[in-house]
Amino acid sequence: MGDMDTSITQNNDVYKTLLESTKAIPWRIDWKTMRFSYIGPQIEKLLGWSPESWQTVNEWAERMHPEDQQWVVDFCVAQSKAGVDHEADYRAMTKDGHYVWIRDVVHVVRDEQGEVEALIGFMFDITERKETEQKLLDLQKELEELSFKDGLTGIPNRRMLDKVLEEEWMTAKRHQQPLSLLVMDIDFFKQYNDCYGHIQGDDCLKQVAQTLTSAATRSRDFFARFGGEEFVMLLPETDNPAAVKIAERCQQLMMKLQISHQQSAVSQLLTISIGIGTIVPGPHDQLVDFVEQVDQALYRAKESGRNCIKAA
Repeated sequence: MGDMDTSITQNNDVYKTLLESTKAIPWRIDWKTMRFSYIGPQIEKLLGWSPESWQTVNEWAERMHPEDQQWVVDFCVAQSKAGVDHEADYRAMTKDGHYVWIRDVVHVVRDEQGEVEALIGFMFDITERKETEQKLLDLQKELEELSFKDGLTGIPNRRMLDKVLEEEWMTAKRHQQPLSLLVMDIDFFKQYNDCYGHIQGDDCLKQVAQTLTSAATRSRDFFARFGGEEFVMLLPETDNPAAVKIAERCQQLMMKLQISHQQSAVSQLLTISIGIGTIVPGPHDQLVDFVEQVDQALYRAKESGRNCIKAA
């Protein structure tokens, strides 16, 4: 028997060495007493708490981020009672009050009668993985913002405009409130580009975009580049007289800019034409028709000699 005892002891030592040299932190909880019968010494290096301080499941639960505590404990207890192997990701608190992301992989051990006898598992430090995930999410958000942003002027683009138009149209319809739309076009912009070159043309578009943005004063007022030299301003809860005032302010701001345009047939300075429309959307009104009407108003402003405002 002596040899057998020795080999069992040696085997146990091998397992212990294996367990305690891995980065994963092994542990065992006795199901009846809910006490730790073992936890790997690596726990101290990771979280700062000594292995001896892990007595019962209370220590495990209390050393968890308050936001994670309730659901993790409930989930793990329910899975364990059902005898189901499971895993959970949560933030564990270090002894000095910081948090480390942990993945706990749990195996349920049953006795010969099929009753739950113990839980054994491994804790993995997944902080780095979580940080990478977060970076990817941030990057995704940044890309989304970029895809909603006009590359040249930095203001919202057509894609974002379509999204906001749809939302504000539904809101105006639901609450029966007026919605105003301004469609603006830089007068004789092709001639501007031909005269001053495309680099100065791009610079001009940036200046116009930044200047006209300041005409929108309320938080829900929305200004975007429609494409080319066309811009759009969406004014929720704004009646026609108020919208006309804002259109006039846009023209005044353009005058203040004092961008010279020698090839313009209406002025020595850069000007804009504006189409304007206001609607309280009824059940049968269509957004696409409303936009088309305002677009027609802009067309009339151009036909009438440009540098003016026409209502739909």
